[in-house]
Amino acid sequence: MMISRPKIAFWVTIFLSGIVICTSQKLPNIVFILADDLGYNDVSYHGSEIQTPNMDKLAKDGVKLENYYVQPICSPTRSQLLSGKYQIHTGLQHGYILPAQPHCLPTDVPTLPGKLKEAGYATHMVGKWHLGFYKKECLPQNRGFDSFFGYLTGSEDYYTHFRPGDAVTSKHWLGYDLWDNDAPFWPAIGNYSVFVFNDKINNIIDKHDQNKPLFLYVPFQSVHAPLAVPDKYLEPYKDIQDRNRRLYAGMTTCMDEAIGNIVGKLKTAGMWDNTVLVFSTDNGGEVSQGGNNWPLRGWKHSYWEGGIRGVGFVNSELLPSEVKGTISRDLIHVSDWFPTLVHGVAGLPVNDTELDGFDMWDSLRSLKSPPRTELLHNIDPWPNQSAVFNTNMTAAIRVGDWKLLTGSPGDNNGQWIAPPGSGIKPHRPLSIPGQKIWLFNITADPFEQKEVSSQYPEVVTSLLNKLAGYYNGSVPVVYPKETMKASPALNQGRWGPWE
Repeated sequence: MMISRPKIAFWVTIFLSGIVICTSQKLPNIVFILADDLGYNDVSYHGSEIQTPNMDKLAKDGVKLENYYVQPICSPTRSQLLSGKYQIHTGLQHGYILPAQPHCLPTDVPTLPGKLKEAGYATHMVGKWHLGFYKKECLPQNRGFDSFFGYLTGSEDYYTHFRPGDAVTSKHWLGYDLWDNDAPFWPAIGNYSVFVFNDKINNIIDKHDQNKPLFLYVPFQSVHAPLAVPDKYLEPYKDIQDRNRRLYAGMTTCMDEAIGNIVGKLKTAGMWDNTVLVFSTDNGGEVSQGGNNWPLRGWKHSYWEGGIRGVGFVNSELLPSEVKGTISRDLIHVSDWFPTLVHGVAGLPVNDTELDGFDMWDSLRSLKSPPRTELLHNIDPWPNQSAVFNTNMTAAIRVGDWKLLTGSPGDNNGQWIAPPGSGIKPHRPLSIPGQKIWLFNITADPFEQKEVSSQYPEVVTSLLNKLAGYYNGSVPVVYPKETMKASPALNQGRWGPWE
């Protein structure tokens, strides 16, 4: 059917008007808060004795993510959050980045703040980087952030902001690590990091030009070891006998207070109604340092659910009223935030073929079916990389209801650790010498109590084939040796770039 020129002109006008209307609307502010080592049983809305009233309210009034996954340790989670790529595609399959390693998130990989910055966002980071810093090109202010205030390594003293090295070469080294862009921020010495970070966040919000959308990334130091918190936060937990758990509880409540302060500041500035806030942990709790993941199996460093099932929620006045106060059981992974925030929230184009993450925004704000049905937790062949996948490699994959683990998933076949002082007697895992494959129906058995690989050999074969396919498409592991060039003694007593 022919369409007359006047009708064509009419519809072109309407179409262009729609573009003007769409682009004239203010892009949402995005605030992403990342806790460090916060366990599944460390927020009160999961039944914990730890008081987290601000997180509880944000989760209750938003969307709780109860089928949400992160990675079992720091650097891999952060790399997937900021790149949207599985670690098998960035060389970060093994371990976290050590301070003295010449290693970082590959500098040719586009980042979440970089994409948002291209669209006019002001992009600021306050907190922990832990994605490598051996050369200036690796630093956050050169990876898409307009400003960076925080530390570059994986942990440090909460008051002095000094830290030793991690491995054999560097463990006796001690360096200062708190930066304001390219300059060490010495005035922070003696001040608790949560308060230092909160002051900086307030300053960023106060100075923000509200004609531009804001992306604020806040990866807190809390609640990672070494355990420390001002005494007043310990008062509510004086009855907790386990010292580490008591300190950890106080640290969590202090962080929760800081989160409430951020929300309050955004409201005072008139920015809250146009803000999407995402909260996530980076991995499961470290039980030796006060964290707890009960009733999940395992903890930080492992591919059992306690190491990778994350605490997470989304809160925004931009969410439809019908989804506020709901629980999402859609399969969501930390790599999904890149396309979800860039494309779903900000409406910017992304190249889906270059990402492992999925845009989950429509499924979060509606009842639409989620795009993700499969999740590669990781394949780590280190140190014996081979041409083909084998079950000696530490790997884990989730497809639909099924979860398969191979190699050595961690935690001595996976322990269940009840909260200290609870009186609960945890389950005892069945230890089978030489076992290299575990299969669970994770929907029916979220606590991984019933291993069923012998009952479903066809499922095992299917998932092993998927792992082999992922491995064929992976890049080699990058895990260089430490170098003496990284010593803070050669860098004015600081951890920082040395090349």
